[in-house]
Amino acid sequence: MPEAPEAARTPEAPEALPHGRLPRTVWSQALRDNRRALAGWTAGTALAGAMYASFYPQIGGSMGDLTRSFPEGLRQAFHMEDLSSAAGYLGSTPFGLVVPLLALFHGAAAGARAVAGDEESGYLDLLLAHPVGRVRLVLQRYAALATGSAAVAGGVLLMMLAVRGPADLGGIPVTAFAAQCLNLALFGAFFGALALCIGCFVGRRGTVFGATAAVGVLSYAANALGPLVGLGWTRRFSAFHYYIGGDPLRNGFQWAHAGVLAAVCAVLVLLGAWAFRRRDIGV
Repeated sequence: MPEAPEAARTPEAPEALPHGRLPRTVWSQALRDNRRALAGWTAGTALAGAMYASFYPQIGGSMGDLTRSFPEGLRQAFHMEDLSSAAGYLGSTPFGLVVPLLALFHGAAAGARAVAGDEESGYLDLLLAHPVGRVRLVLQRYAALATGSAAVAGGVLLMMLAVRGPADLGGIPVTAFAAQCLNLALFGAFFGALALCIGCFVGRRGTVFGATAAVGVLSYAANALGPLVGLGWTRRFSAFHYYIGGDPLRNGFQWAHAGVLAAVCAVLVLLGAWAFRRRDIGV
């Protein structure tokens, strides 16, 4: 029998995802797919923070003496007002620069991969051929990202508590460490939400990561350098300000600052879901 004409053929059903690739929720699948990367980010960030924290007994006092000669504005900009104290040292080096930068890049990488990465690879088109709504996809992918940010912050908290005694950090209460790590989780989730939102608009992983990293650099400059040039008001637009500006290691939980970060995350995710629902995706 002659082969049926091309136009008369029955359309093929969408290709099935490989066995085990579509579990009960998009959230659990995203965590499963990224479990090795998340373990690496968590271990690396926690170990880096603990390493710098463990230097406090050796260099905390000497750095405090050295920075007293620095201009007052410079010391305030980089949180170097009191490096001789445990809270001052941790707020300047581990929690002031190293750990938040790692959390920022984790959030940017995970957010760029959540939508834009899968869109470029073609996997997103295959996933959406199944009964997975676009808004549901964005929300659950972000939930997985936020879970990852919480895991990174939780790893940092556990390592800080582990070195708290040996590194002579007993003057900082456990609740203060928890407060700082809560802000760290929200800080990473903010940059993840920003990357996810940009990815929902443009669908290009490299563009998303670059734009998010640029916002991170500008945010740090606004918080640290803005006051030095008479632009102190720029701190209000910096995620770094809401992350560490309230000095959680000394003052405990800063609920207003945490609330701002959480609210902006929600706005960015909803904006991204709105945009993703209305545009064509690349194939």
